[in-house]
Amino acid sequence: MRNAHWALCIDLPLKRAYNACMQTRFRFVTACFIGIAGLVLGMVISRAQAPEKRPSIDELRKAVADLRGGRIPRPTSYETMTADQQAFVKSVLSGPRGDISGSLGVMIVSPVFADLAQKTIAYARFAGREGYSSVSPKLTELAIIMGARAWTAHYAWYVHRPAAERAGLSADVIDAIRDGRRPARMDRDVAAVYDFCNELLTTRRVSDANLNAARSVLGGDRGVVDLVGTLGAYQLVAMMMVVDQFPLPDGVASELKAR
Repeated sequence: MRNAHWALCIDLPLKRAYNACMQTRFRFVTACFIGIAGLVLGMVISRAQAPEKRPSIDELRKAVADLRGGRIPRPTSYETMTADQQAFVKSVLSGPRGDISGSLGVMIVSPVFADLAQKTIAYARFAGREGYSSVSPKLTELAIIMGARAWTAHYAWYVHRPAAERAGLSADVIDAIRDGRRPARMDRDVAAVYDFCNELLTTRRVSDANLNAARSVLGGDRGVVDLVGTLGAYQLVAMMMVVDQFPLPDGVASELKAR
C-alpha cells in the first residue's frame, strides 16, 4: 500500500509534466502550421497583386512615342515626362495592356488620377480573367458599346465593335445599338443586360424588374455592381475622347451618327 502511494506520488507529477509537454508541443505545432499557412497565403496574395510583367525602358519609350490624340497635348518623350507620368506609364504596361492608347493618353496630363482610372478601366475591360470583373466578356462588351453609343464616342466604338463581335455579340445586336434602336432578337442574358443599361442610360433609374433580370443572368449583386462599374468606367473613357476630339485612324470613317 505504501509502495502504491509512493508510485502515485511519483506518477502524478510525471503525468502532469507529460501533459504540459504535450500541450506545449501541440501549441508549437499549431503555431508553426498557422505561420506556414500565413506565409503561403501571403505569397499567393503577393503573387496575385504583383505586376504581370516589368516593361523595359525601350517599351516605355515606345509607348510614349506612339501616343496620338486630339486637343489635349501629349508628352513628346518618356524622358521629358514628370516622375508621376513615368510611374503611370510603368503601371499601365505592367498590367495586361501593351500600350497607353485611347483615353489613357488623354489622362496622362493628370497622372495620379489617370493611374486610379486605368486600374478601374482594366478591371472592366479584362473581364473573365482572374482578378477582374465577374461579368462575362460578351456582356462586358455590350455595356461598353452602349456607353460609347450614348456619348457618340467614335474611337471607343471603333475599338470595341470588333471586340464585341469577338466576344460573341451578333452583328444584328451591334448594328441596332449603333442605330439607336432595341435589337429585335436577343438571348436572355443579352436582353437582360441591354434593358438594364438602356434604362439606366436613358432614364437615370432602374426598375425592380430590370434589376432582378440582371441579377439572374449576372450571378447576383456582385455582377450587377461590376456591370454598373463597367458602364461608368467606359462613359469616363467616352467623355475623355469626346473632350479631346480623339481622332480615328487615317482613312477610317465613323459608324456613329450624331444624335
